[in-house]
Amino acid sequence: MAQTSVFPDDSKLLELIKSRVDDGRATGLVLGVMDADGSTRIVSYGDPGAGAQSLGPETVFEIGSVTKVFTTTLLADMVQKGEVSLDAPAQQYAPRGMTLPTLNGKAITLAHLAEQNSGLPRLPSNMSFADMSNPYADYTAKNLNTFLASHTLRRDPGAEFEYSNLGMGLLGALLAHRSGQTYEQLVKTRILDPLGMKSSGIALTPPMQVRLAKGHTAEGAPTPNWDLPALAGAGALRSTMNDMMRFLAANLGEPASDLERAMRLAQTPRFTLTPNTRIGLGWISVTRENGDFIYHDGGRGGYGAIVIIDRKRDVGVVLLANRTGVPDDIAMHVLDPSIPLTPKPRPASERAEISVPPETLAAFAGVYTLDAAPDFKLTVTLESGQLQVQASGQEKFPVFAESATKFFYKIVDAQLTFVAAADGKPAHLVLHQGGANQKATKQP
Repeated sequence: MAQTSVFPDDSKLLELIKSRVDDGRATGLVLGVMDADGSTRIVSYGDPGAGAQSLGPETVFEIGSVTKVFTTTLLADMVQKGEVSLDAPAQQYAPRGMTLPTLNGKAITLAHLAEQNSGLPRLPSNMSFADMSNPYADYTAKNLNTFLASHTLRRDPGAEFEYSNLGMGLLGALLAHRSGQTYEQLVKTRILDPLGMKSSGIALTPPMQVRLAKGHTAEGAPTPNWDLPALAGAGALRSTMNDMMRFLAANLGEPASDLERAMRLAQTPRFTLTPNTRIGLGWISVTRENGDFIYHDGGRGGYGAIVIIDRKRDVGVVLLANRTGVPDDIAMHVLDPSIPLTPKPRPASERAEISVPPETLAAFAGVYTLDAAPDFKLTVTLESGQLQVQASGQEKFPVFAESATKFFYKIVDAQLTFVAAADGKPAHLVLHQGGANQKATKQP
């Protein structure tokens, strides 16, 4: 007797992604589900971008930070093979010329990097962001070594969770050095080739290039692809839905190979983030009344991706998108219908946009550092009379005036209030989003 799927039928799956594209919050989406018997279903809808082939199971997407669970799978595989130790100082595996920071006599371990509690910031402070449409492209191994040698940790390694592209990129570089291969060679040899993921990698082969979906900004405009030469382990991989279904299958059920046993090690929760959330080696584990799941998502310039696994039911979901932003809610709703879909943000048209003199706008230009996270910066520029704001590692978005000092985004429900320097204190802005008000101080 055929097993009943835990997921909605194809028409309902298609309706979910179609509604998100049609309401203007996505450009193209490919959604895949896998049941406990290993059967898969894939639906696609939307615009692949100018000159690209129609969306489908073989369309190539950048998967962004989903790359991180490939990096941590490499770590688990090398641990099982005795090539590295989770709790050994990461410095032990560093190439000549690289010195990792310590604090209070505590060293960063490989486990700390994989658990995102190394004490390293989200991004290194010496990124130039010379090309904000490809912000990591000019960041080199030499830049990384310079940053690590001069950086002072703000907290002990292992003490507190802080999501770090820097830390995961460093982990990938250390594992590659230990193996004697490049990061791409290592992930290809250990994961992609064994799983038959022939349309995945960092470098785009000619067939992958032909099938590449074009990335789009959050506003729907075409945007260039990203390159992460020094921090590849944080988010450099590209893949297709068919290949991601192979990766998903290997992460489900009873392990039947050394690689699959390494995947289960990576999935195992290790460090508590909240009462209901823990992190393993990369994978985030969520405990809910209706069931537990593990996941990782990824968003980079022009793309979004998420992989979710319900280990108890042995089912999973993958969603790939070619617009900035990850529609996590769709994938999670498909896995658990009690998780609501995110409503469309309040239209910006409900806010009254006003005209502000260019000289007023020019005074706001500069770099603002978030007080609560000094390595996170908001770069404000005035371009052709339009104020633009770019957060560290993200795309540039316009903001629109509703007063002489308060501005709003049209792509998300967020606002900025600019405060002039006074009483000997520097100018700053306040980011209003999700009920929080975060201050960012303007740098000299």
